[in-house]
Amino acid sequence: SNKSTFNCVYATILDGASDGTDNKKPRVEEAPPSRVLHIRKLPSEASETEVIALGLPFGKVTNILTLKGKNQAFLEMGTEEAAITMVNYYATVNPHVRNVPVFIQYSNHKELKTDAGNQRTQAVLQAVSAVQSSGSSSSDVQEALAAVSSPVLRIIIDNMFYPVTLDALQQIFSKFGTVMKIITFTKNNQFQALLQFSDPVNAQHAKLALDGQNIYNSCCTLRIDFSKLVNLNVKYNNDKSRDYTRPELPAGDGQPSLDPAVAAAFSKESNSLLGKIPGALNPLSAAAAAAAAAGRVALAGQAGSNGVLLVSNLNEEVRVYGDVQRVKILYNKKDSALIQMSDANQAQLAMSHLNGQKMYGKIIRVTLSKHQTVALPRDGLDDQGLTKDYANSPLHRFKKPGSKNFQNIFPPSATLHLSNIPQDVTEDDLRLLFSDTGGTVKAFKFFQDRKMALIQMSTVEEAIQALIDLHNYNVGKKQHLRVSFSKSTI
Repeated sequence: SNKSTFNCVYATILDGASDGTDNKKPRVEEAPPSRVLHIRKLPSEASETEVIALGLPFGKVTNILTLKGKNQAFLEMGTEEAAITMVNYYATVNPHVRNVPVFIQYSNHKELKTDAGNQRTQAVLQAVSAVQSSGSSSSDVQEALAAVSSPVLRIIIDNMFYPVTLDALQQIFSKFGTVMKIITFTKNNQFQALLQFSDPVNAQHAKLALDGQNIYNSCCTLRIDFSKLVNLNVKYNNDKSRDYTRPELPAGDGQPSLDPAVAAAFSKESNSLLGKIPGALNPLSAAAAAAAAAGRVALAGQAGSNGVLLVSNLNEEVRVYGDVQRVKILYNKKDSALIQMSDANQAQLAMSHLNGQKMYGKIIRVTLSKHQTVALPRDGLDDQGLTKDYANSPLHRFKKPGSKNFQNIFPPSATLHLSNIPQDVTEDDLRLLFSDTGGTVKAFKFFQDRKMALIQMSTVEEAIQALIDLHNYNVGKKQHLRVSFSKSTI
């Protein structure tokens, strides 16, 4: 068994050398060359990472056994040749760990059979092996060793079709250990988070299991790396940051603290869209909770189980925005409209991204309506053109299930992504076209095939206006320009 193997190794070690901590000369018999090396007189606070670092310049490190109480360790190299080179080198240059000289010699063992259940050791070895096998430099390996010692993960969400909240991250990552702190932020138009576990091993396991996984079906992809930080400093407990070890922290100015209803929504198990990771959130409850956390709407069940939005504070000239089924301008309040989306998920998404944005100089408000559908006027009844049906429009973006368009939905930003550009349309043509929407073009960049481009306006409001005016714009030869918000910058 692993335990008996460990005890056998341990007993042989003690039989072969003193603990190296006393002042007597160690009784050490010269062993023949072996890929297993015996390291003595280690400082008591020495970590496995520091012991592995002794062997890294000489080749692959395949195993390690540390004996904390005896100030000793055994290091297994990938080949006997690597071990010989290491011993010969350290015979001329004294090895040091934490400025303390240590002693290295061949072991009587030809290989180490350690307890595979030692999670910390396995995590360190996996990190080293992954970087070494990729042919990276010694400095890269040293960085990997430093990283695997960190309990903090850096998380980036790609293809964020649905809102991802701090609480969603806590629920997903807590499957792998105790989550102590989370900080969320947006950088380069991407939602990111720093998440601190109580133990680096938990961080390693979470990264191995979750990196590349989708939180929801075909979107919200997790990209995970180790952070160089080893501790997060959280000042406020709200929907942007949380220290679970300090519940007494204030919410901070202008930041809503977590609504109890949101916490309740996240505590309920739902159908997993993370495959092997149980308890993941479904998009509807996640979006509803995200909206509720921001103080925008009631949770699904009261309002939010349908695809109808109430949009208010519109400029009265606005009649249509986005890919919708029906629009109804309210007769007695013409700066407000009911907008019916294809489904509840699209309504949640539109609300999450558009509430609080500035259009035509006014901050618009988007909430979920109590109405299940937008009713068309009865035959023969004139409603002054306030209701429009767009269900059969040929220009909808999301008609095809599984379309790539679902993966390229981002919050409003100053940079727009253009596609379906005819070959004879030039940069100057597009700059002029977008300038005519009333904004200033700050930068432009064609993609290599010139069928797509990025264009940057001076403000988000200008970009929103340009998108409204120019998405589906006829650029000739029956081609319509496709315009969407970009996560990239120029």
